[in-house]
Amino acid sequence: MDDKEIIARAEKLFHEAYRRQREGELEEAIRLYRASIRCHPTSEAYTFLGWSLSFQGHYEEAIEECKKAIAVDPDFGNPYNDIGAYLINLGRPDEAIPWLEKALRAARYEAYHYPHCNLGRVYLAKGMLIKALEEFDKALAIEPNYDFARQAAEAIQQQLH
Repeated sequence: MDDKEIIARAEKLFHEAYRRQREGELEEAIRLYRASIRCHPTSEAYTFLGWSLSFQGHYEEAIEECKKAIAVDPDFGNPYNDIGAYLINLGRPDEAIPWLEKALRAARYEAYHYPHCNLGRVYLAKGMLIKALEEFDKALAIEPNYDFARQAAEAIQQQLH
């Protein structure tokens, strides 16, 4: 196979993996993401592999896959945010902050509201309500329909008043 065919095969495997992931077939999704990576490693495939692993509670392994994604493309924002989210889920919010800040500076990222929301979660866990509210408000300024951020901001506002 030439490079074009290899990349096309990797993309096909990636899209099938994503479909399986959405359908809850995590083991098959993981297998297909790994097959896509073997064909042609991409930051997206590593990141989504990590995401699938996180759904199974394998946060440390998910973090390692995200680090591989960053090695392939340091400008891709998703893996930075995902590492931050996984560290929060592991009860290590202070370690999450630099990763989330890197997500906010990433050149190739379409969902900047997520790292703001995750920073809000960190500050909320630390009892820093004003900073948490600021981050949730930043998330809502980017994505006004993000229910989680709106509910979190409303809950904090009720606590503050």
